[in-house]
Amino acid sequence: MTIQTAPASATDIYRNQSVEGTVDRFQRLFNTMCAGNVGNLDDVYGSDVQFIDPFGEVDGIVGLRAYFEKVYSNVSSCHFEFSDTVFNGNQACVTWTMYLKHPRLRRGREVTVAGMSHLQVSEGRVRYHRDYFDAGELLYQNLPLLGTVIRWIRKFAS
Repeated sequence: MTIQTAPASATDIYRNQSVEGTVDRFQRLFNTMCAGNVGNLDDVYGSDVQFIDPFGEVDGIVGLRAYFEKVYSNVSSCHFEFSDTVFNGNQACVTWTMYLKHPRLRRGREVTVAGMSHLQVSEGRVRYHRDYFDAGELLYQNLPLLGTVIRWIRKFAS
């Protein structure tokens, strides 16, 4: 008796269980981080991690911890809605929407930003993390005076 199965999709062929588990931990970490608690980064990141986002670049877990402590220091609340994840060998691209409240942005009202994280994993830890998002959507257009100007420019340009 022969059992026929459907061919695996390209996504399934290149999936790696270690990477999937790391992405799960990554998502949980980012939904528990807050002011005064950047979580246990060592559960997700390797000591030699390289992190890049539109605001800067950090090397090493010590630098990453300091970066997140600074970024989250005045955040009222922040959570992520993770959507699609694409796996390819030891890499994953995770799309997300961030919901952020910060007293200096939009007078403390929630800011919503869409983005994506590119992760490279080795031995169950993230070694490379690059975030892609519109810095203007997050920060510049939500500042009191500058935001008004940027929103006007965007409206004028479209």
